[in-house]
Amino acid sequence: MNFKIRIFLGSLFCFCAFSNSFSQISLSEIPDYQPVDQALHDEICALDKQFFNAYNNCDMETQANMMAEDIEFFHDQGGLNTSKKEIIESTEKNICGKVIRTLIEGSIEVYSIKNYGAVEIGYHKFFNNQEPDAPSVPSKFIVVWRKEEDTWKMAKVISLH
Repeated sequence: MNFKIRIFLGSLFCFCAFSNSFSQISLSEIPDYQPVDQALHDEICALDKQFFNAYNNCDMETQANMMAEDIEFFHDQGGLNTSKKEIIESTEKNICGKVIRTLIEGSIEVYSIKNYGAVEIGYHKFFNNQEPDAPSVPSKFIVVWRKEEDTWKMAKVISLH
């Protein structure tokens, strides 16, 4: 084997071994999630359940009441929508009677934001009865909840598919 090729292959092997070790070390450093504030975690999980029960049952009033007036809804495929009215209308038109959301149990993480509210991160799946053969795969979501006096409102939603 040519000397240059041996040097190249040896370097490539070392690089791959180093990269693989580095990525394994990095992943092993990520701790398992444990709620810092169990009561807050439970409260946000209950809000998630309430909102998506309304979502799955076309209860537009409950959904609207849980959204802040200045909501920002980021969808990786649809872009940004800052109109609460448009979000509700779009949900009613495109989701009601067609799509069901299922939470991936145990996936929700909740982090407090001092003097503001909380961030919820989790995984869920959607089943579209208009496309029964389409795969329903877990996707990540992020909700920023703002506490307004004693009421929680969805201020920002990031939906990734």
